[in-house]
Amino acid sequence: MGRRDVRWLQAVTHIGALTPLAALAWMFWRDQLGPVPIAAAIRLLGRYALVLLLLSLVPTVVRMVTGFGAVMRVRRTLGLYAFLYATLHFLAFAGLDYGFDVGLMARTVAESRREMMGLGALAILGLLALTSIGGVMKRLGKAWKPVHRLVYVAGGLVVLHTIWNYKELRTWPALAGAILVVLLAARVPPVAELLSRGR
Repeated sequence: MGRRDVRWLQAVTHIGALTPLAALAWMFWRDQLGPVPIAAAIRLLGRYALVLLLLSLVPTVVRMVTGFGAVMRVRRTLGLYAFLYATLHFLAFAGLDYGFDVGLMARTVAESRREMMGLGALAILGLLALTSIGGVMKRLGKAWKPVHRLVYVAGGLVVLHTIWNYKELRTWPALAGAILVVLLAARVPPVAELLSRGR
């Protein structure tokens, strides 16, 4: 794949990642988010964050199965967009729901396992975003890979955060959890070797 094709792949990734945000802004502006628009916006931002987080794990598996290495160029981009949406999700929760009242938010997080999971995931994604900077990556050296494997921990926390957002198990969080397990299983050495042989 040439540089031009890689640029196209990156452009499509940027457009695809930003489209949900533009659509959400449009729906909010047009008052199309239902009777409780703030809650709907917070929920959708969280959902987009989880989708992008899962998508950021796909390039590694695609490379193992097909040998198509160029797809790895968009892995970091997808991860950073996942962090962007997670941050917007948190800011909407903190600002629109709690008016950035730190004391009230702290009490809510302390009393809610759901919010603890969400805050923990956001902290990990923030760490991964910070360590995605070129200079930081060089300083970490070989330690970079173990640090970035925490993305699977973040994924698990987000799935739990989503599951505990409902009183009963819903299709979406269950599906997201299943996808995360499959992507994680693909990184287990025997499975990864089998996938590579299939290529």
